[in-house]
Amino acid sequence: MSAPQGTVRKPLSHSGFSTITGLITSGVGLLGVWLGLLGLFGPAREARIGWLLPLSGVQLQLDPLGGFFMTLIGAVAVPVGVYAIGYAHHLSRTAMAVLPLFVAAMLLVPAAGSVTTFLLAWELMAIASLVLVLAEHARPRVRSAALVYAVMAQLGFVAILVGLMVLSAAGGADRFTELSGVSEGTRTVVFLLTLAGFGSKAGLLPLHAWLPRAHPEAPSPVSALMSAAMVSLGIYGLVRIDLQLLGPGPRWWALTLLAVGAVSALYGVLQASVATDLKRLLAYSTTENMGLITLALGAATLFADAGAAAPATIALTAAVLHLLAHAVFKCLAFMAAGSVLSATGLRDLDRLGGLARRMPATTALFGVAALGASGLPLGAGFVSEWLLLQSLIRAPGNDAVVALMGPLAMGAVALTVGLGVATMVKAFGIGFLARPRSEPAAAATESPRTMVLGMTIAAVGCAVIAVVPSVVAPALRRVLETLPAAQGVAFTDFGTLIRLPGVPGSVAPAVIAGALVLAILAVVLGSRWRSRRRPATENLPLWACGAGDLTARMQYTATSFAEPLQRVFDDVLRPDTAIEVTPTAESRYMADRVTYRNRIGDRIEERLYTPVVRAVAAAAAVVRRAHTGSIHLYLAYGALGVLIILVVAR
Repeated sequence: MSAPQGTVRKPLSHSGFSTITGLITSGVGLLGVWLGLLGLFGPAREARIGWLLPLSGVQLQLDPLGGFFMTLIGAVAVPVGVYAIGYAHHLSRTAMAVLPLFVAAMLLVPAAGSVTTFLLAWELMAIASLVLVLAEHARPRVRSAALVYAVMAQLGFVAILVGLMVLSAAGGADRFTELSGVSEGTRTVVFLLTLAGFGSKAGLLPLHAWLPRAHPEAPSPVSALMSAAMVSLGIYGLVRIDLQLLGPGPRWWALTLLAVGAVSALYGVLQASVATDLKRLLAYSTTENMGLITLALGAATLFADAGAAAPATIALTAAVLHLLAHAVFKCLAFMAAGSVLSATGLRDLDRLGGLARRMPATTALFGVAALGASGLPLGAGFVSEWLLLQSLIRAPGNDAVVALMGPLAMGAVALTVGLGVATMVKAFGIGFLARPRSEPAAAATESPRTMVLGMTIAAVGCAVIAVVPSVVAPALRRVLETLPAAQGVAFTDFGTLIRLPGVPGSVAPAVIAGALVLAILAVVLGSRWRSRRRPATENLPLWACGAGDLTARMQYTATSFAEPLQRVFDDVLRPDTAIEVTPTAESRYMADRVTYRNRIGDRIEERLYTPVVRAVAAAAAVVRRAHTGSIHLYLAYGALGVLIILVVAR
């Protein structure tokens, strides 16, 4: 029925549009949680849509491993969708419309049942995320970050494409469940290619360069989805292809995963500890945590090869549980950083401070995320990191390689956790406590209710995993049953007390939480009782050697807080430091101005990527001669490339 003549339909307002798209995003997340739980606890399900994709069609399947990652992605999307409603004044309509499509594309990746469907879903996810990174494309830094992300994403996709095509050709099938009979040489090629491709998406060294560029420049809801959900799909690819389909692999696979994971964790947390940009700090923290998960996967593979079933199962449990923990606390951390950015327009920790009084809800919620990222008790990451350390401690000593790698990996994890605590103390203490260091920080106000509600949902998830991890134990059990390295040992039936299988050791997070609550209550009651008995005195200012009130210049900045760590790891960080003294006009011995500059870049990016970029630019200048503008010639190039790969695979 058409509208009466003379009436004008009002376009939907931006707030109304953002509410609809935010609710759709959360709805897609809830659908992902429901389908993921069906895959986790129900029978295996398959579906094929033949008309949607030529030749092969779209093959979907629900199994425990894919269901776990679908549940994880959906659980992250629910609070982000609610949060995005209040954050929408920073987002364009295009970005808001693409947000639920991005979530749907991520859900399609673990639901893919064939190589073709997997590659299609992976590319859809990459394109959607690139559009979202470019949401604020008017800024040059955003365009630069998007370019780096696009190049890294496509290079990773090429590695995955070649690896899976080789695997499919050698296995004689397209569906994952039918791949078999792959030779040892083919397995090696596929492992190296997929490690590069999936490792790039997970932000593992040395393919991490896009992470500290794209995450800070992307809108905060997008950063939360990318860091908490999308990078986890890089780990999914490693687990699905290399540990499940091709596993158990040879010992050098395990050593490679161990080395890559340890270096990524250490380098990531070291860069985070000296970063002053809050979102850049959180991006490097993602590299750190993906490194710990990869290290746990490598340890589990190594222990399984050595016949140590119990430590292998504990390490795998730590990896899967840390995936969940990282998803919830990193989602919360990026949303809280976005709340600060929305209120102040700042990401620089050196210019923040004093937010605890002006944004109490955001401060408390970021504290929950920081506690989880630090790996301390009552934090979401504590139990998983404790399990990882226990698996390394319980490593068998009758194998020379295991006896050597176990202590080295344990030292890397311990150092990572220690630096992680310092990093999160800096982020929380410098950014939210003390006095404000700029006018925007002093004028900050609390974020809208929908943003606080989204962060609160994620904080509840952090509390559940930290205090009662037994809630997720059935899901962990179902995932471990699908992995060869965890066969033969039952270890996810933990409740209030988590007992290690076959070895002495246990921990009770709920008991620790209860004891801490009682201790806090005792301190509060004791302080109130003491204050009542103390005689009343007049409040006088502190004696400060004749100075006035304390100012922001009298407190630590993020740069000064990290300076001792910078000095210790000076050979790794190689800071670019310069001091320029400008003398007065009267005498060169009298200083008029002293300028100090201290810049810490990414040495791996500068030493590795800069020469590669120059070489690629030179090669592109040569290849440009073959660009005639003919679509037929381009199709011929693509067909020739596919033919060469198939011939090599055969």
